[in-house]
Amino acid sequence: MIKILDFTFLLFYCLIIYWLSDQSTLPAPMWFEFQDKLYHAGAYSVMGLLAWRSFKHFIEPSIILGLLCLAFCSLYGLSDEWHQSFVAGRESDSADWLADTSGAALAIFFCLNYTNNKWVKG
Repeated sequence: MIKILDFTFLLFYCLIIYWLSDQSTLPAPMWFEFQDKLYHAGAYSVMGLLAWRSFKHFIEPSIILGLLCLAFCSLYGLSDEWHQSFVAGRESDSADWLADTSGAALAIFFCLNYTNNKWVKG
């Protein structure tokens, strides 16, 4: 049952990102330059955590799990940027994709360290 819930959360989250990318504008205030990169990194760090939870049911070695999660998030970010290139009022930006991948990588790095008990062992 937990496997189904984990995949459902990941799928639902991916659908939310798709829906947001399909909007011509987003109602987010811009307080400083490149703030949208923080939004991208934050959103994809959550996706990285959800991917970790979903894929850990099927993949045992942590490093392989981490690489698979990173590949999934990065490819989804790439497809999302491509999708935005077709949405009126939106544009595709490689810096956004880099922020997506970086956010996912950061979350997956923490998952790897937590799984290997490096924080607990000191």
